[in-house]
Amino acid sequence: MKHRKILLEENEIPDKWYNIIADMPNKPLPPLDPGTLEPVGPEALAPLFPMELIKQEVTPEKWVDIPDEVRDIYSIWRPTPLYRAYGLEKTLDTPAKIY
Repeated sequence: MKHRKILLEENEIPDKWYNIIADMPNKPLPPLDPGTLEPVGPEALAPLFPMELIKQEVTPEKWVDIPDEVRDIYSIWRPTPLYRAYGLEKTLDTPAKIY
């Protein structure tokens, strides 16, 4: 029987997020300033997003540490269980595990 629904115990909560961009052969283009159409840096995004979030978005690192504060909230409340997408994996004919 295939297990589709994954529920994590508190001690199984991950401490890092995976950054798929690190493994992409063709990296996405940086965000552009709508007025100049030039790439913007983290300082231009600061009025819109917290700096820690910007750092996560622009890092070239493969693994990003999950802040302890976020992990603490995950241990109290998780919005949904994780579901394995077997149908999508089959449709895409991919060896990847998609959740």
